[in-house]
Formats: sequence, structure tokens, C-alpha cells
Amino acid sequence: MNTKKKWTLKSVALHLGVSNATVSNAFNRPDQLSKQRRNDILAACKELGYFGPNKAAQSLRRGTSNIVALILPDSVQYMVSDPVASSFIKGVAGVLEQHNVSLLLYSGSSDNLLDIVDFVDGFICYGNPRNSNIVEHLAQINKKIVTVDFDLADCASVNIDNQQAAFDLTNQSLKTPTEHIAIFGLRLIEQDLVCRVYDQNQLNAEKNSIAHKRLSGYLRAISQHGLAINGERIWNIPESSSEFATMAAKEALSCSPRPELIICMSDVIAIATIRQAQAQGLKIPEDIRIVGFDGTQEGQSLQPRLTTVHQNSVDKGIRAAELFLAKKRVKENIDYQILVGQSG
Repeated sequence: MNTKKKWTLKSVALHLGVSNATVSNAFNRPDQLSKQRRNDILAACKELGYFGPNKAAQSLRRGTSNIVALILPDSVQYMVSDPVASSFIKGVAGVLEQHNVSLLLYSGSSDNLLDIVDFVDGFICYGNPRNSNIVEHLAQINKKIVTVDFDLADCASVNIDNQQAAFDLTNQSLKTPTEHIAIFGLRLIEQDLVCRVYDQNQLNAEKNSIAHKRLSGYLRAISQHGLAINGERIWNIPESSSEFATMAAKEALSCSPRPELIICMSDVIAIATIRQAQAQGLKIPEDIRIVGFDGTQEGQSLQPRLTTVHQNSVDKGIRAAELFLAKKRVKENIDYQILVGQSG
């Protein structure tokens, strides 16, 4: 086998003594050749180490690649391990596969979006990427774009009303008389550590992020109940992970006075907080109440069952993919539901 030479369609055709069209048809238009003729050419090409015309060049000529890039807000490794994000990816992938469209997962912490623009038909952007340059690049790209959980001018979008959902959840929890509240926020500030947000001027500049919309909803409900909360009782958690949530929970549960209600920006954070409280011998909801956000299956099978906001992430992914394929520039809000369990 010749593995050193870089074969092209033209050089293969010359080597085999056939026309360029014959080699091209063997790969792309099999109906133009007899079965035996095609098999002979493909076998010869395989022997040479040639596996067909350049797909990137073909895509550029056709103006389509049948590939959609899904931009995740964080690293691919982190996002596929998150139950909410993985459910969303499942919804997107299911629709695209039915239409023979491939899915490319793109890390929201990367900085080379423009390098892949020519090789995809467009983008589904799930949440605000960690790298703010990505949103700027998307605004300049003349390709189909669907955003999820945030809006971009002239682009289709799929959202839930995070601020109102957070308000409704908090309002439900505050039906029980409460004085001492803590909030476990998710990436409220640009620091990769668990810490309190003493100065709200530290908050991320991106005020339209999911985290800030939820925080705004929490604070509005708290205020309407005649209560107040300061930065000493608002924690920044850099990732929706049990490890970081447990660190925040240990600190919050040692405070005096101890919080009567902890509002968490994800079910993952809430579940870890419940487990830490139980490990310290606290009873839920008698000693402390803890609520989440997302409505994951784990939270609903937990004892006590988690009070949370349910958003169907699979359906959200399905709708985002459908909007992409339909090429509609519409903005849709997905329904949410307050699931009242025993935890809050």
C-alpha cells in the first residue's frame, strides 16, 4: 500500500486510467456506474489510501455541510456531565439525527469560533458562553443562529422566563414565615472559587445572564415579602457541582444565625446542600428548607422531594433544533412549573 503520497481525485484518476468523473461518481453518484465497476474503483482507491474527494471543499462548493455547531456555555467535559445540559444536548441531537444532520459540540471557553464558521451550516448557542468574544463573533456571522436562554438581535431563540420563575419559586417558599435566607448563586462573579458576594458591584458585567436573571427574581420576591438579604448571605459557586456546593453549604450552615431557607440556582447545588445538612443532623424542612432550580429526575426521587422549578430541557433542545431546521427567526418562551416538594 502506498501511504506516503498525498492522492487527489485527479491523480487517482490518472493512476487508474479513468476519468475524473468516474472516480467522483464512485464516491458521490453510484447510480452512474455498474456495481462491479464502482466496487473495483473503490477497492483500488482504498489500496492507494484515497478515501474520496475533500469534504470541506465539497461543502464550500455546495454551500452546506449538514453540520450544526452547538456552542456550550462552558467546557464540553463539564457540560456533558451536567444533567440539565446533557438533557438539552439529547433533545438537539435527536432532531438533527432524524434529518441526517451532524452535531458538533463546541466549548464556550474556546476562542477560535471563526475557524469553524466555513465548515458548519450555523450555530445553536446554549446559554451565555464563558468567553464573551463568542457572542461578539456570532453577531458578525452571516449564518443561521438559534440562541437558548438569551437573545441575540435578529436571531431565533428559545427561553424560559428565568427571572419570573425564580420569583415564583421564592414566593412559594416564603409562604412559610422566614427571617434568615441564603442564596447559592451559580457563577455570579468571574472568579473560579466559592466565596460570598459582599459587594454586588462584583457581579458579572453580563446582566442578561441566566444567573443574574434568577438572582433578580429571588431578590424581588424577598423584597416584596418585606425582607432583605446582603452579600454576606449570597454565595458564588463557580460550577454546578456537588463538590463546590458542599463547600458553600458547610460555610452557610455554620453561620449564626443559621439560614432558615437556602435558595439554590440548580438542583445539583440544592441536592448537595440537602445532603450536607442531613449529614450535620439537621431535619428538612423542620430545621432548614432548601430549594433548587431545573426539575431534575434526581431531585424528584430525593427524600425529601426537592422543591424546584421544572424546565423540560429535552423539549427545549428539541425546539431549538426544530427552529434551526425551519429557518424561522422567532423567539419562543418555554413553559416552566413550580414543583412543590417537602424540602422547601
